Amino acid sequence: MNNEQADLILMEHEDHMQKTVDVLRHEFAAVRTGRANPALLDKIMINYYGVDTPLKQISSISVVEGNQLFIKPFDKSTLKSIEHEIHASDLGLNPINDGVGIRLILPSLTEQRRRELVKEIEKMGEHAKVAIRNVRRDGNDHIKRLGLTEDDEKGYHEDIQDLTDKYIKKVEEEVEAKSQELLKI
Repeated sequence: MNNEQADLILMEHEDHMQKTVDVLRHEFAAVRTGRANPALLDKIMINYYGVDTPLKQISSISVVEGNQLFIKPFDKSTLKSIEHEIHASDLGLNPINDGVGIRLILPSLTEQRRRELVKEIEKMGEHAKVAIRNVRRDGNDHIKRLGLTEDDEKGYHEDIQDLTDKYIKKVEEEVEAKSQELLKI
């Protein structure tokens, strides 16, 4: 019975580690690389009839060219508030309102800004690694509480460490890939 519980704990903690990597990928999508990506606007919230609503729920967002996004709201009365929220955001973009939708032209990044973004990416990667290590610690604590034999407990701790190593490597690969994408001109 305890080995079954330990197996469940392993699967559950592997799932948590995978979710950490998925969250990291989602965060990376919001980092501006000079190429247009609708995920840049994921954090933009619009006050729509008194409710803060994600921009992507009240409009369609499309990539017009490699460096341009076009936001077409389903309700044209929201154009002004969308424009205002993009100005107020930390994206550093100038929205162009043409009465039908809003264009966002992403300027190419300077070398200095690329390097700053790589540092930001590395910091996000470190946070993800810490989260994975916390999952490992939690998993080890759960295994200890099961009262397994010393050999079984040691085996499960090794399994959790193997999972940790695997997911730390995935995080490092994601950081490396995003860094290369940022540094590519």
